[in-house]
Amino acid sequence: MSKYWLILFLALAIAGLRTTLCEAQSRLVSQYASKPHLEPSDAEVPVVTGGVATSFEKAELGPFDNLHTEVGTWTVASGKTVIDDKHAKSGNKCLHLTGGKKTTVVLKLKEKLGAECKLTFWAERWTSRKPFAFRIHCKTENGWSLAYDGNQHVRVGRAFLSQVSVVLSDATTTHLKFEVQSPPGTGILIDDLSVAATEPQRITLAEVIPVVLPALVNAEACPLLKIRIETTGSKNPIKLTSVSAALRASMGSITSVAVYATGKEAVFRRTKMFGKPFQAPDDSGKPVSESPTLLKKTSTDTQRLIRSNLMGPYELAEGENFFWLSCRLAKHADIDHTISASCHTLKFSNGATYQFANQMHEQRIGVALRTGGDDGVHTYRIPGLAKTPHKTLIAVYDVRRRSGRDLPGDIDVGMSRSSDGGRTWEPMKVIMDMGKTPKWNYDGIGDPAILVNQRTGTIWVAATWSHGNRSWRGSGPGINPEATGQLMLVKSIDDGLTWSDPINITAQIKRPEWSFVLQGPGKGITMQNGTIVFAAQYQDAPEKRRLPHSTIIYSHDQGTTWKIGNGAFDDTTEAQVIEVEPGVLMLNCRYNRAGVRVVMTTRDMGKTWQAHASSQNALIEPNACMGSLIDVGAETGATDANWLLFSNPDHPSRRTRITIKASPDRGMNWPTKHQLLLDELPSAGYSCMAMIDRETIGILYEGSQAHMTFQRIPLSEVIQPKGGDR
Repeated sequence: MSKYWLILFLALAIAGLRTTLCEAQSRLVSQYASKPHLEPSDAEVPVVTGGVATSFEKAELGPFDNLHTEVGTWTVASGKTVIDDKHAKSGNKCLHLTGGKKTTVVLKLKEKLGAECKLTFWAERWTSRKPFAFRIHCKTENGWSLAYDGNQHVRVGRAFLSQVSVVLSDATTTHLKFEVQSPPGTGILIDDLSVAATEPQRITLAEVIPVVLPALVNAEACPLLKIRIETTGSKNPIKLTSVSAALRASMGSITSVAVYATGKEAVFRRTKMFGKPFQAPDDSGKPVSESPTLLKKTSTDTQRLIRSNLMGPYELAEGENFFWLSCRLAKHADIDHTISASCHTLKFSNGATYQFANQMHEQRIGVALRTGGDDGVHTYRIPGLAKTPHKTLIAVYDVRRRSGRDLPGDIDVGMSRSSDGGRTWEPMKVIMDMGKTPKWNYDGIGDPAILVNQRTGTIWVAATWSHGNRSWRGSGPGINPEATGQLMLVKSIDDGLTWSDPINITAQIKRPEWSFVLQGPGKGITMQNGTIVFAAQYQDAPEKRRLPHSTIIYSHDQGTTWKIGNGAFDDTTEAQVIEVEPGVLMLNCRYNRAGVRVVMTTRDMGKTWQAHASSQNALIEPNACMGSLIDVGAETGATDANWLLFSNPDHPSRRTRITIKASPDRGMNWPTKHQLLLDELPSAGYSCMAMIDRETIGILYEGSQAHMTFQRIPLSEVIQPKGGDR
């Protein structure tokens, strides 16, 4: 064939191919024009090679039907989905599926997977109320299928406590469907969502983190050290296989050692144990476990160093993984002693070994006085603590039998008694119980405050009785139990062994127009002139918006009759009172409008109040919380002691870091060098202190490891700290 005819043949062939392609393209366009809901072909969708992510920062606030993000297009199929600017994990915005019968939003991925990928995001469940269901479905070439069931995994919490990770193994996945069912207006929050190709796992960080937490007698496990391991990638996951540790403690005080895994949560929980616990040797030195151990005495005969090698394995997740070296204490462990712990070796299934400096980190010992489940009770809350003239410690608290909620509810006032400075405690007694009738919400009584009359030895406990819904929100004007909450007292004249029937003083102190009046809670005082005083609080009439005010209630005649002061400051509630100089009372108040304490003084028993120099500038708190205030000199009889002590969560927004603070100048200043951290993890945060003797502070607080935690703290650790100013 000549060159001419070859060129002509090729030209005709190319022309025919172009015609065929144009006709095909025309048919494809026609098909999509008549059926616009069909998806484009896979060839038109980019493939995920690294990853795509969105934090919803570019989205407009409010509800939407369609939303375009970096990950893809979101289309609301049912219910209401909004962009929220009040609860973001990072930045200022997040996605909120608002719940109801069913809220469904479909994400059409902007990029094709192309290989195994992983969907990750942070989630927050809005409420613990039922019903609740949260599921994610994925759409592949085979249709829709369930990819994730989060009903039991996504947690309630204002801090996006749950990081969700879903492996998308089918490379043909094109859509993701998010569904939530919950009470209307609640639902689930989603932020920092990404889709990325999976990679082989590798360890990027392993570290041992000292923690400040009390090791507690009566606790199932006492966390001593936190171990953080960070990884990238999720393919071929690595396992932690062994943890080598050492503990030093008084002879016979430790019964077992264990490691607990808490996944991505940096807060200790006894969720999953790493391998088996190591049983500590008995006092004779004979091991009671087959685990490899080395036992030897330290320089003192009263302490032992126990080395243990705890074996796993435990599979690591991508990102953060937390483990806790923990122990269990014997019932007779001395709470004036300490425990030290170190972790020196971690071994992994990929052959990696991480070794750390064999540095001991010391923890104080305390008592888990009351915690959920004790005596079949759901929750214990609201501590009060005082020492009697016979050196007996009396602790009081709410016994919240059915739930952790405040009044109204099935709540009584419980009492624990110690005659050895808090080292051991007698079984709990219920000293205030107003009834069990469901019709009246079980006639709950709670929020106790305790006061010891230092002249007579009489112990008083005040609490509020809610006959039906007659508490913070349901109480109203009037005097009778059917209209308003009742302020009740009980007393003991035999050092807390027996208690009187309840005494109702509501009519003596409540103005009929007020909505509510109640005690502290916490503790009261005996003034130098013999007057006994409780901190108190009341709510204005409904037409005045039920505005609360801190105040005092007091008795000049040893508790026969009672009077009440005027309001110290608007929107203040749970307060504590001391006598800063003869006849002058200081009221340290919870302030509901800012994360600071309001401090007021009165020279005329609450008729008038003046702001103290430290008010709203010296002491922080987490946006309203109860705190404790005591006068060391008044409690010990040391006339030359000017020290005041204050305890509360030392954080501006969260109830965490329970701390004792000391003021050397009667509350004018609270230097940072005179602050002692007791418990760094989140808790309910209330506390109450009492001086056990001239050298020892007793503190009962709502801790991270027990509902009612008790510790003995040397006063010198607060007022004579090691080192200088911080």
